[in-house]
Amino acid sequence: MKRQRVAMLASMGCLAFAVWAQDAPDSLRTIELKTVEIVAARADARTPIAYTDLDKVQIERQNFGQDIPFLLSGTPSVITTSDAGTGIGYTSIRVRGTDPTRINVTANGIPLNDAESHSIYWVNTPDLASSLSDIQIQRGVGTSTNGAGAFGASVHIRTEGIPATPFAEASGSYGSFNTHKETIKTGTGLLHDRWGVEMRLSNIGSDGYRDRAWADLQSYFVQAGYYGDQSTLKLLVFGGQEKTYHAWDGISQEMLTTNRRYNPNGLIDGSTFYDNQIDLYRQTHYQALYNHRFSSVWQLNVALHYTDGSGYYEEYKRNRTLVEYGLKPFMNGDTETTKSDLVRRKSVDSGFGGALFSLRYGQGRIEATAGGGVNRYSNDHYGQVAWIKNYIGSLLPAQEYYRNVGRKTEANVYGRVQYQVAPDVLSAYLDLQYRHIRYTIDGANDKWDWTATPEHLQTLAIDEPFGFFNPKTGLFWQINAHHSAYASLATAGKEPTRNNYTDGLLSEHPRPEYLYDYEAGYAFRSKRFTFGVNFYYMHYKDQLVLNGKLNEIGEPMAENVPKSFRAGIELTAGWQPLPSLRWDVNATWSRNRILDYTQYGYETERYIGDVPISFSPSLTAGSLLRFNLSRWNASLQSRYVSRQYMDNTGNEDCTLNAYFVHDLHADYTFRHVTVGATVYNLLNEMYETNGYVADGTPYFYPMAGANVLFNLTVSF
Repeated sequence: MKRQRVAMLASMGCLAFAVWAQDAPDSLRTIELKTVEIVAARADARTPIAYTDLDKVQIERQNFGQDIPFLLSGTPSVITTSDAGTGIGYTSIRVRGTDPTRINVTANGIPLNDAESHSIYWVNTPDLASSLSDIQIQRGVGTSTNGAGAFGASVHIRTEGIPATPFAEASGSYGSFNTHKETIKTGTGLLHDRWGVEMRLSNIGSDGYRDRAWADLQSYFVQAGYYGDQSTLKLLVFGGQEKTYHAWDGISQEMLTTNRRYNPNGLIDGSTFYDNQIDLYRQTHYQALYNHRFSSVWQLNVALHYTDGSGYYEEYKRNRTLVEYGLKPFMNGDTETTKSDLVRRKSVDSGFGGALFSLRYGQGRIEATAGGGVNRYSNDHYGQVAWIKNYIGSLLPAQEYYRNVGRKTEANVYGRVQYQVAPDVLSAYLDLQYRHIRYTIDGANDKWDWTATPEHLQTLAIDEPFGFFNPKTGLFWQINAHHSAYASLATAGKEPTRNNYTDGLLSEHPRPEYLYDYEAGYAFRSKRFTFGVNFYYMHYKDQLVLNGKLNEIGEPMAENVPKSFRAGIELTAGWQPLPSLRWDVNATWSRNRILDYTQYGYETERYIGDVPISFSPSLTAGSLLRFNLSRWNASLQSRYVSRQYMDNTGNEDCTLNAYFVHDLHADYTFRHVTVGATVYNLLNEMYETNGYVADGTPYFYPMAGANVLFNLTVSF
């Protein structure tokens, strides 16, 4: 692999030399043909919600290998985490303290969240950022969208259009922890004034900051477009394969000071670890996007989509009870062995498909959209035992010990109207959506039921229908050319995730949760200065909040709390004193509380009262200082996150310390070549972004200290 990377970088160096003498690129190369997507979920300048846009240039300035959450880490109210400590592999994003299962993510308007877990596993879409035109982050309930309900934010990503002229590009990165990224892109431009094709191949790898927390990721992106006079059709296929070593378990407070890179996953004994403690998953997304313009006022968008995914994770488990795996105890001499070390593999095979549409009308004072969609999901879950230490008896190859099937059907319809009450001054907004979901799980769970007579694997027989009416309304006031204000009220309902069912007591099903989101904001814009303030109050009924615990495979567990709220102030400001210099800052002050909290354990309960919500800091802040002069580009990005509680008890000993981290980047462009370097965690802060509490003891996921990544891009 190292030889391949050296060859790749050498070839890009040859390309750089070859294009040195070429003329400056044709300006037409930067023109992209119009995109086609189900864009109804997007907010515009007059939509009364809080949102942030990142364009293609802003994405490219940071896209050297880290996952999309880390490209968004400088935006308001955002926190990112990384199991491996490098931002590559298993990463996640939180917004206003809301965990990833409550953040809706779409690509071209099509849901990306897993329909059962509601999470977006960014490791399954490596280097998707290299094929994006922009990203919009909506904070709060936001606009009506497809897929799982938004309970803290929505992230809407849009893939890039096909450039009008042919192009080719090769880019690569290499740096600390043997981190590397190689990407090749090419496109035909517009053929016969109608057709265009674009392709990308990417390879990303890293040894990880933590021991054995390596990642080996490959991905591809292919799109073909037909551009007619009134109609446009795009076909997209993108996906890839991820292979990562587990870094799912944290380390103790003591270990942070003695060996913070330690990774306990895969431990056999002493200092011996299981080589194949891996996660392997393949995922392919198919999208067909059609747009037809009937007239200047009517436009139709239709999308068909299907996502195919399959994979497994394999684990070495120590001292496991054999009966839990459908195996009988065995005699070893005169001793009966009921527990032994073993290797198990848990697999999934899923399919998710559907159809979406939106019909838009715009004339005079009215802009209206009607849309909806139907999606169907199915996922087979099954587990196998591959090996048992010192086993005496019959063990079939990959002997299966559990299997269950989850199925989910989701349909939604919505209507949205934006009416100019006073043209160019005051507009009213109304957005109504209804979602219907039916979720079933049938079969044997992977957990043993010790309370049953006789004991057996837990039986899953879940058949739950849900219906949610989600109205949203607001006003936007353009006071004058520089000043604007808005106010909104939005509600949303959301169904529990698969883990909310399987991690808890099957006799006590989790409840759906409801959110009432009140927001108001003000913005000032001038040539050199921008300022914005947003006030929000998010009141929840039966919110499913993280309780600081992990299930058996290292996933965060959640519980319903009857009453809770998140309230805060989000500030943004930008100053451009010179054409070559700009400084943007943001800060969020918030109060996040559970009211009348009772902690439940096995046959125990403890009333605690009003407590902070876990993983919800009271202050987050960001700064981006950017310098661009001629061929030079430099930036200094800083992030501050205050202390976070890791459970809902308010225990001061179970917290993540505040951290303040800086990343420095600089690059130089000559002709068609850009060379640069980024120093992450410039001041070598020793910090942790995530953790959990097990039996009252806190555990942490440490992040890397100062590290560097060099990058090279050649385009022509």
